[in-house]
Amino acid sequence: MAVRKTKLPTSCINTWENVNGEQMFRIKASYADQMELRTTLERAREFFGELRNFADLMPGIEGIRNEAGGIMRWIVRAEVPIIGAVHASFTVEKTEDSPERLEWSPARTEMKNYLRYAAAFEERGHKVLIRIVQHVELRRKHAKELHRFAVLVGESAISAEMQKRVREMIKTFLERARVKLEGEELDPEPLLDSPA
Repeated sequence: MAVRKTKLPTSCINTWENVNGEQMFRIKASYADQMELRTTLERAREFFGELRNFADLMPGIEGIRNEAGGIMRWIVRAEVPIIGAVHASFTVEKTEDSPERLEWSPARTEMKNYLRYAAAFEERGHKVLIRIVQHVELRRKHAKELHRFAVLVGESAISAEMQKRVREMIKTFLERARVKLEGEELDPEPLLDSPA
């Protein structure tokens, strides 16, 4: 019996994982960063708690809308080489809302697209240290449900590209957040009328 050797690139080998007893094609990306801003704890928390800022300042976010029961739906588009644009809709709900931390996690009903976003705040004199964590995961029973070429490209290659895109999106957002938060005066003083 002849054995045929194939030379598939490593990226074509899928590491299918079991989720609740089912094999799933999973694409994952995570990002964590921190930055210090010249702002107040209240302003930083308000800014990172307002999801409209993400839609306005983060590339790839096509929209964020309110749904029933406190659910927020994030509509995201990311360009991934070889397979092109990947569109995903993430339903999240606020799971923590304390003065030091905000967190949104996948809605309990979500089965395919998982998004977790957390921001922690720590006052440091006249600055605030902000820690950001974001995790994205796309789960499909079959790779072709994500894209017709996904099975050929493989989970690890798509995850690596998705990781790059998530990193770019959040880095851009954080740069824009810095400009917005530090560009506004903290305590504007009223202008005094000077005699003419």
